Amino acid sequence: MDLLNMLVDKGLRRESPTREEALAVLATSDDDLLDVVAAAGKVRRHWFGRRVKLNYLVNLKSGLCPEDCSYCSQRLGSKAEILKYTWLKPDQASQAAAAGVAGGAKRVCLVASGRGPTDRDVDRVSDTIKAIKEQNEAVEVCACLGLLSDGQAERLREAGADAYNHNLNTSEATYGDITTTHTYADRVDTVNKAHAAGLSACSGLIAGMGESDEDLVDVVFSLRELDPDSVPVNFLIPMEGTPLAKEWHLTPQRCLRILAMTRFVCPDVEVRIAGGREVHLRTMQPLALNLANSIFLGDYLTSEGQAGHADLEMIADAGFEVEGAGEVTLPEHRAAERGGCGSHAGGSCGSHADDGACGPHAEGGGCGSHADGGACGSVPAEARRGTGAPAEPAAAGEARTDLVAVRRRGAGTDLAPNA
Repeated sequence: MDLLNMLVDKGLRRESPTREEALAVLATSDDDLLDVVAAAGKVRRHWFGRRVKLNYLVNLKSGLCPEDCSYCSQRLGSKAEILKYTWLKPDQASQAAAAGVAGGAKRVCLVASGRGPTDRDVDRVSDTIKAIKEQNEAVEVCACLGLLSDGQAERLREAGADAYNHNLNTSEATYGDITTTHTYADRVDTVNKAHAAGLSACSGLIAGMGESDEDLVDVVFSLRELDPDSVPVNFLIPMEGTPLAKEWHLTPQRCLRILAMTRFVCPDVEVRIAGGREVHLRTMQPLALNLANSIFLGDYLTSEGQAGHADLEMIADAGFEVEGAGEVTLPEHRAAERGGCGSHAGGSCGSHADDGACGPHAEGGGCGSHADGGACGSVPAEARRGTGAPAEPAAAGEARTDLVAVRRRGAGTDLAPNA
């Protein structure tokens, strides 16, 4: 296809496609899907080789958020039966982070529910960052705490944070349909505060909330303009007990097109497959590694993810390799521009993840991700973890609540984490 050849050429030159070209990617047919993946894969491999960065979420404070984000299981009025707990102590958070690092994660994403941190909360998180860095100096730490006030980003940076995540989630035109307790402009302001403080900015989107192709293109172009180092792409998990519980619009094919479009618009940026990949990409997850160069390892904020060992097997079987702590994530030109995140091996950022928390975050995935959903928890644990009877194949767009399970292990529990 002439369109795909043109998009590859632009991606290798770091040139933005037009809005019409981005829309055309989303409009391609299933017959052309593998061609789309192959084309976007050329851009991905040019800038990131066959490396896959692993990120690990630690939910520092779960549930009871005063914000009304429709996608979030931790929102005001949520009936989702998720874990609810107040702040983890620094040693508890450090132990949780260590499990992810031991499993191969290069970055730890610290997420807390709420509208935004108080100054005391920033002190708490600063102590946690220091505890994690004392245990593993090379690990990257990304904070995801909601809307930032003046001076808070600088304090997190001084404490050792490498990155800050705050997702735009959807287009400016439709943002008011998803959240009313804060604005799209509030989110943009927080991303800019992170940039100004010298933190690596991480900001992404949530697909599957009933948005149009135009909305998806609008938010990805807005992200390109904000120029984050990392763009997490979340796929909504329609959790029981939230306003979007009935929104099952995604198919594996549409998820792949969204990831490909994001890669073409943001060719040299860390694109992360965040919350919801197991629910919506399903057996197509390995194919998505040709488009994204980053994933979350193990569980999300309030929902269970694929087993950590299965993530590692998937990466190896698909012909990719886990990015090491000594490798720089970002392409050389971006690392040099940043002088921080991803600019040096082992020390600092390099990329981020899950939006975190309710309120100003996308539910689901975690720092830079929040597609998390987690859901009713009515599915037996054996079935959720792959030891139960196989589910019947689902028709396109059919609800797959059998693939959604509330997180009951790891941070905030006495059970071992999934890493």
